[in-house]
Amino acid sequence: MNLEDLVLVSVDDHVVEPPDLFEGRLSHEFIDRAPKLTRKDSGIDVWAFMGAELPNIGLNAVAGRPPEEFAMDPTSFDDMRSGCYDIHDRVKDMNANGVLGSMCFPSFPQFCGQLFARTALNDPDLALALLRAYNDWHVESWCGAYPGRFIPLALPIMWDVDLMSEEVVRMADKGCFAVTFSENPVPLGHPSIHSGHWDKFFETCADTGTVVNVHIGSSSKMVITADDAPMDVLITLSPMNIVQAAADIVWSKVPQKFPTLKYALSEGGIGWIPYFRERIDYTYDRHRFWTGQDMGSRLPSQVFDEQVICCWIDDPVGIEMRHKMNIDMICWECDYPHSDSSWPTSPEQFMKQMKAANCSDSDIDKISHANAMRLYNYDPFTTLGGRENCNVGALRAQATGWDTSIVARGIKATRTGVMDLVKMAQGKQAN
Repeated sequence: MNLEDLVLVSVDDHVVEPPDLFEGRLSHEFIDRAPKLTRKDSGIDVWAFMGAELPNIGLNAVAGRPPEEFAMDPTSFDDMRSGCYDIHDRVKDMNANGVLGSMCFPSFPQFCGQLFARTALNDPDLALALLRAYNDWHVESWCGAYPGRFIPLALPIMWDVDLMSEEVVRMADKGCFAVTFSENPVPLGHPSIHSGHWDKFFETCADTGTVVNVHIGSSSKMVITADDAPMDVLITLSPMNIVQAAADIVWSKVPQKFPTLKYALSEGGIGWIPYFRERIDYTYDRHRFWTGQDMGSRLPSQVFDEQVICCWIDDPVGIEMRHKMNIDMICWECDYPHSDSSWPTSPEQFMKQMKAANCSDSDIDKISHANAMRLYNYDPFTTLGGRENCNVGALRAQATGWDTSIVARGIKATRTGVMDLVKMAQGKQAN
């Protein structure tokens, strides 16, 4: 396959929410209490909400900047590439990168809407209004601005499983067949997936064909070894949260109760999966008699293969071992505009790994876009007039003259301690 003929669909990107997010989407009862973007004297932009300030974390919006300027420091919209928050420029950045489709996770509300769940502790009506307004904005204004270019992704109502299920249906009626969830809801103060508490939500997702997406960090809990460990330790271990989430879902009763449910492990990589599959089958064979585990007619690895979607950004080892997992459940991620993103050379980096692993055209098609289109009920070819309008060559032709150069902005990065990052993940103010 030539690079120009490649079709790329990313199931993990991110949006930095624009200042007008809630405009026209809230009643007078709530509009004055909604988060509002303000600029501090220091020049950074923050969302002011309920007496707290929620900054835009710098590392979440580094597209177009050199690695030497990557940092966690709060930032302003002026210091971001406009594609981070402007839908029109986002599509231009996608075109220049040869990326057809994108599913965008949230930023300031956090991955599974932790901000709104915390709000619900004191004001559930406000929390519900904000979350529904966010979902409507995401589907109608962000994804809806360019039909065929985005896979809509809803936030869940974590504090009320009945409303949570209703929101899944409401979003499905709008054409949204993906919802975020926590890799582990226990640290967020909710019951585990083993409790049965979430069954109505999982059942509704299965019934509507909605994929449950658990992103690393969506438990607001970071994997750390010591408070004084280098930040590199935390970054290296970040995917370990997703391995724990994989074990939780496989050994829970959820897949047996809802065998059509699809559970995506977002931004967790895939190189660990062959060993994980061997380990869960070995555990079942050796220990099920005394643990009481009963998978019925399936092995744990079969449960994993049939119901768990595996996602990667850069993973040469995982691609090399693709036949030791279910290749029909592997999806690619760009991670724009985060620091792990391959933008603006995603096609080149993708094809380099495909060629190194001697992937067939069939394997390339599955991993690059076909799996994502099938699993997320996403059909851009029909909307955009066929594959010939959706490949790298056609998209980049639309971006002629669009500047994708890496530009230093003269911002000096400062070190962020591990505990400061943990506080940010938990929605607390960093020192």
